Amino acid sequence: MGEQFTEFYYKTFDADRAQLAPLYRDNSMLTFEQKPFQGTATIISQLVDLPFKRIEHQVATVDAQPSNDQGGILVIVSGVLLVEEERRPMSYTQTFQLLPESGNYYVFNDIFRLVYPAA
Repeated sequence: MGEQFTEFYYKTFDADRAQLAPLYRDNSMLTFEQKPFQGTATIISQLVDLPFKRIEHQVATVDAQPSNDQGGILVIVSGVLLVEEERRPMSYTQTFQLLPESGNYYVFNDIFRLVYPAA
């Protein structure tokens, strides 16, 4: 489930971030580089308003495990981003807490962080 979700999420993000809205709910929370955003509209606005149009996620690792007795899934992803015409990859990590709802899953928590090289 973790790999299926990750593949769908990043293909959608890279093509049209606005199309991620069905994955979030009003109680969903995104922390993007230490800045918190809550609710579908606020989260999608943040993602759509990022200062780049073209992006490519290259996933390196996906780890997933059950997160609660109600069927939640914790997904941790690491990889690199290629933004616009820049071919110098930026490392990132992203963590998703997926919760079940009516036979599907939605993103309850989403934490994104760029990973900078140690100085």
